[in-house]
Amino acid sequence: MRSALLTALIIATALFMENMDGTVISTSLPAIALDLHQDPIVLKLALTSYMLTLAVFIPASGWIADRFGARTVFCSAIVVFTLGSILCGASTSLPTLIAARVFQGLGGAMMVPVGRLVLLRSVPKRDLVNALAYLTVPALLGPVAGPPLGGFITTYFHWRWIFWINVPIGVLGVLLSLKFIANLREEEVPRFDFKGFILSGLGLLGLISGLSLIGRGMAPAWEVAAQIVISLALLAAYVRHADGNEDAILDLKLLKIPTFFAGVIGGLIFRTGIGALPFLLPLLLQIGFGLTPFESGSLTFATAAGAMAMKFTASSALRLFGFRRTLIVNALISGAFMAAYALFTPSTPHWLIFLALLAGGFFRSLEFTALNAISYADIDPPRMSRATSFASVSQQMSGAVGVAVAAVCIQIIQIGFGDEALYARDLSTAFIAVALVSSLSILIFLRLRPDAGAVVAGRLVSASEDEATAPAE
Repeated sequence: MRSALLTALIIATALFMENMDGTVISTSLPAIALDLHQDPIVLKLALTSYMLTLAVFIPASGWIADRFGARTVFCSAIVVFTLGSILCGASTSLPTLIAARVFQGLGGAMMVPVGRLVLLRSVPKRDLVNALAYLTVPALLGPVAGPPLGGFITTYFHWRWIFWINVPIGVLGVLLSLKFIANLREEEVPRFDFKGFILSGLGLLGLISGLSLIGRGMAPAWEVAAQIVISLALLAAYVRHADGNEDAILDLKLLKIPTFFAGVIGGLIFRTGIGALPFLLPLLLQIGFGLTPFESGSLTFATAAGAMAMKFTASSALRLFGFRRTLIVNALISGAFMAAYALFTPSTPHWLIFLALLAGGFFRSLEFTALNAISYADIDPPRMSRATSFASVSQQMSGAVGVAVAAVCIQIIQIGFGDEALYARDLSTAFIAVALVSSLSILIFLRLRPDAGAVVAGRLVSASEDEATAPAE
């Protein structure tokens, strides 16, 4: 168990670096734009270029890990990400910054899914929930800690340091990985599905970029709609290509496994609502209530504290209630907390906002851990790399879809109220809408058997399962 948690913490360090990176740059965009003599809106290309690189290359991560070894690819990904961070900090123009972010994205596309694959292949399923809990914390802590950290560095040092602080973290991650993580790989690797890579890559690239443009006025509506339609056509072509293709880069047959279907599809729906929170909360607190970025960040940090508390209780909750009941009840509780944020007003005491965000962070983090664990409960080792790639694509999609849903909701609400400017009531009502979206995930979880994922939840001990997994001691 100690070895399993050490592996999880090593991987969590790298994932924290990746998760935090996108949020610190968001806070520092005005300063970067001023230094590079660019419009801050145009500079958002530095954000989207990274996200689009992930969409294209994540599907290939599983095959690459099988071919060259998970530890080798994971360490190489950290090196590429760290070098990309150095290049970002050294950029002197918008084109060089975008190129550096694309290079950094190549590392990120391998680092996240392959890091999760290393963990899944190193930890017995009975210890999986505890190990995944340590990966959930950086997923929540990074986006929360990023804004105040980015603001502090940009204000008191220089924006370039928001990238250069990744260097010591990256070096430490590589050294620890080489010392403590085994270089697991598959003996028989299928041919690389180049056609599937092109179809899925272009389809995901167009779909995510199109969704990120919805409701932002950055392109005519007909162009955005055309891009999304073409992207969906490419993805439909991939579905036809993957049907009956044993070497498909994204194995759609995995969706026939009930636990994987619940974790990925149910998780996509749940995370869509959650993905809107980093977009809505700062707007509500800063534009709606007039708080400063530092005051806003100090309040939203509560979600990270809730996530930290969760890691001590996730395994106990799943052992006591099982996956099905936990996922259903917790999705409803998480949705209720998101809807409750609509009740915040400028006169709401900050301690009450903090407590509400703290509790919401706890339940959301518990749901993330349960979703991550149930996704791999019934995946056999040969298909584990494809499963991690598939799940990573789904999670990447949910963030873009969540922001798009929130933006469209705000526009519809503004039209309904007749508001030309953005008011607190527009944002408050949007919280209710995204809460309903997340709550709809229970329709997927209801299809699970009551004993789904029993071994992973610790409710059933299986000797054969222990023999099939890599030793953790």
